Formats: sequence, C-alpha cells, structure tokens
Amino acid sequence: MAIEHWLLPLIVAAFCSIYLLGYFVVFRKWSPKHRPEASSCFMSLFHGTPAVLLAIPALLLPRPVRRFAAPNTGLQSLVLDFSTAYFAVDLLHYLFFIPPQASLYVAHHLAALFVFLTCRYLVAHGAFSILVLLVLAEVTSACENAVTLTGLRKTESAVAAKVHRWVTPAFYAAFTVARGLVGPVFFYKMSAYYLSGKARDVIPAWVSTSWIVVVGGAILGSILWISNLWFNFFRVENNVEMNKAIDV
Repeated sequence: MAIEHWLLPLIVAAFCSIYLLGYFVVFRKWSPKHRPEASSCFMSLFHGTPAVLLAIPALLLPRPVRRFAAPNTGLQSLVLDFSTAYFAVDLLHYLFFIPPQASLYVAHHLAALFVFLTCRYLVAHGAFSILVLLVLAEVTSACENAVTLTGLRKTESAVAAKVHRWVTPAFYAAFTVARGLVGPVFFYKMSAYYLSGKARDVIPAWVSTSWIVVVGGAILGSILWISNLWFNFFRVENNVEMNKAIDV
C-alpha cells in the first residue's frame, strides 16, 4: 500500500491521541468548563509551529515549483495531510464540546478542510499558494495558544494573569502584521493569477474561485476579529489608567 493511503489516517490518530492526552492527563485538574478548550490549544501546539517548519522548506524549492499552478511536491502534500488531520480532529472537538455559538469556528474549519482536500486530492496543484497562506495563518499560533491558556487561568493564577497581560499585545501585533498586512497582499496576487485563467488547465475555475472566496472570507473575518480585540484591549487599558488616576 502506498504511503499516502495510510499516512493521513495515521496523523489523524496522532492528533486524536494528543487531544486525549491533554484532556485526561495534562489538564485533568482543570475545571470541566475549560478542559476541552485547553486540550484543543494543547493539540494546536503540535500543529501550528510544526506546520510552519514543514511548510517553509516545502516552499523554498526551485523557482518552477514556486508558482500558483505548479504541481504539488511530495513534501507539500505531506504538509497538506498534516494540516488536514489537525483541522479534522479540531473540528470534532468543536462539534462535541463547544456550544452553537462557535458555529463560526466550525465553518472556518470546514472551509479550511475544503481547500486542503481539493488542493491535495482533487487537483494536486496549487499547494504553493495554500502553504504560503498556511504559514501566515499558523506563524502566530503558539502565541495565540499562550494567550488562550493563560486567559483560562488568569483568575486563578497571578503568574498566568501576568503572562497573559504581557503576551496578549504581542500576539495582537504579530497577528495584525501576518493576517492584516502580509496576508491581503499575497491574497491579491493569488487572486489576480487565478482569475486571469492562467491556471485553468490544471486547476478548474470553480476550484480556484472557491479558494478565493474561502481565503478572502477568512482574511476579512480575521481583520474584523483582530480589530475587535484591539478595541477591547485599549478600552480595558484605558479603564485601568482611569482607575489609577482616580486612586491617586
């Protein structure tokens, strides 16, 4: 049996094991309310940065491969499988543990899986553009997980509260640069190429158009999300400063 036939299920099993390890061992003493989200973050730590480290060499290939319509290489396909497995398991996490209010995350994961699976198994081309976007999406993942985990514990731990206060603006800044500045520029170049029809021989128009819609929606959602976080951050900081002034 070819390696690609069993590699994806194997990676899915690995991420399931990591999630269960977090839920039943690492965070077993945490409150039931926070254990699922903490376990999801724990699993994400084994995806975000590793995915970036895998994707970078997959992108730093000879120029003919660094094109929007280039055929996927073996390493690029591996990265796509790696991220597909993670998003599939994390999707199960949201479906089982998270209330309906998290439907936006479910939609995001379904959209990401659509892009990964069509790129990997349907057209077998275009991984260069998808992996660049993956790097931009996951390069801030470790920092985001630190924000989430410390946020879950900040009311119970002074250390967690201190780390949360320090790491939050750093994450916001990095996310803003990656998703709000670099991401849109690359998205424009990718969209212009696919809409020109240059990739139509290897990537059907409906596939590339779907990628544009999904990625465009994700970038817009990210910009709105981080803008709201910045607004709340400065509002809280302003209230803290006002309270200090009143106390003085």
